[in-house]
Amino acid sequence: MNEIKSILLAGVGGQGTILVSKILTQGLLDSGYDVKMSEVHGMSQRGGSVSTQVRYGGKVYSPIVGLGGADILVAFEKLEAARYSSYLKPGGIVVVNTHEIPPMPVSSGVKTYPEGILEALEKVFVTIPVDAAAVASRVGNPRTMNLVLFGTMVKALGMSDIDWEAVIRRQVPEHLAEVNIAAFREGLSLA
Repeated sequence: MNEIKSILLAGVGGQGTILVSKILTQGLLDSGYDVKMSEVHGMSQRGGSVSTQVRYGGKVYSPIVGLGGADILVAFEKLEAARYSSYLKPGGIVVVNTHEIPPMPVSSGVKTYPEGILEALEKVFVTIPVDAAAVASRVGNPRTMNLVLFGTMVKALGMSDIDWEAVIRRQVPEHLAEVNIAAFREGLSLA
């Protein structure tokens, strides 16, 4: 429990990055870890970048993950994986959603969506690509991509001993608990 682990979650506004960080933080606190979390919203309401940093262990003094300091990056969108990959430790883990959300310059036709992001990540990091959009649609709610990615992250970090389903039930509206738990379970099976 004394070893400090650093997790970086990055996505686009509206993808549920903040919700996942709250579930993660609460589950770790419930398990007796010292936890620090920071979040950056940016222009999240306009489809901009959102990131959260969660650090946990025996005693954590700062919520900030420096360059090359994250054990895992959970990228809710491929471009966000590219944007934040410099924060990963060499050989770190990146869980990346393969679903693309084109930024404004791409949507307007000024730029094209870059190719080869996954291939570039795979050369440097342990990369776990997840088609979270397809999985979330299969469980019945496309908005649960975040819980699919969360489940994959939990499995990749070996944190399955925490009762995440109980935490999810406390963090999401009651009428959405079952579909979010189903998405989480699917994510667990993907890592």
